[in-house]
Amino acid sequence: MQDIESIDDIQQLLAEEGYVCGRPLATVVFLALRLGRPIFLEGEAGVGKTEIAKALSAALGRSLIRLQCYEGLDASSAVYEWNFAAQMVAIRTAEASGGADRTALQEELFGPDYLVERPLLKAMRPDAAGAPVLLIDELDRTDEPFEAFLLEALSDFQVTIPEIGTIKAPEPPIVIVTSNRTREVHDALKRRCLYHWVDYPDFDREMAILRARAPEASEALSREVVAFVQRLRTEDLFKKPGVAETIDWAKCLLALDVLTLSPEVIADTLGAVLKYQDDIAKLQGSEAKRLLDDARASLEPA
Repeated sequence: MQDIESIDDIQQLLAEEGYVCGRPLATVVFLALRLGRPIFLEGEAGVGKTEIAKALSAALGRSLIRLQCYEGLDASSAVYEWNFAAQMVAIRTAEASGGADRTALQEELFGPDYLVERPLLKAMRPDAAGAPVLLIDELDRTDEPFEAFLLEALSDFQVTIPEIGTIKAPEPPIVIVTSNRTREVHDALKRRCLYHWVDYPDFDREMAILRARAPEASEALSREVVAFVQRLRTEDLFKKPGVAETIDWAKCLLALDVLTLSPEVIADTLGAVLKYQDDIAKLQGSEAKRLLDDARASLEPA
């Protein structure tokens, strides 16, 4: 790991990877690295929770292992599975050859050659580059039994495979858990983590993010885009646009050689910013012009 002596070092390292990090979040990351504690990030979708794991792994030169959570995810899918197809082929081959040693065959079938490692097991393995970054993404999509299992795994940084035994991480992975807060995650898991709420950035930070992620955009266009998105977030929408949508929209406008926003351009490209038809319908007609006028007014010197 690179020498990290301060919170400023964290901000600098992440900035080099295109991630503009505020000091509160940088402090949480710094403490997590120093204390070996998992990080629990909550916030709306698209505000940069997943991206910080990617940026941190790149900045530290560590592998990124991602466990994408979903409803019905269980321990076996997160830790390991056996390659049943290959095991069946081995059994049939042994039977065809005749005189197979059943004990030896069983040991072979449930050995490393037939083990399919899933993210949690991979994160426990030694890595020449150092402990990996383990991203447990959108934990709120899973159910409570998986949370309980994860609680144990993150407490001891080990997993047990009945046929092989317990596998313990030689060095605890750098764990980042994210949640979009579609449901509350149990307090027991949060207590084991350093918590941070990732909010929408203010104008200046979102400008800095856009400069880092879409440097081709002119300053004037970037200011209009950010001001409009910031104004859009004050509206009564089903899903407010995140930073990811700001970046996507700016890149779409660049692809269309747009130099400045207009109601017509906004109407044509709203699908890059809003993801629900009801929200898009609210910006039809004069609404887009009203928001654009408000955005431009906010950019004028006081």
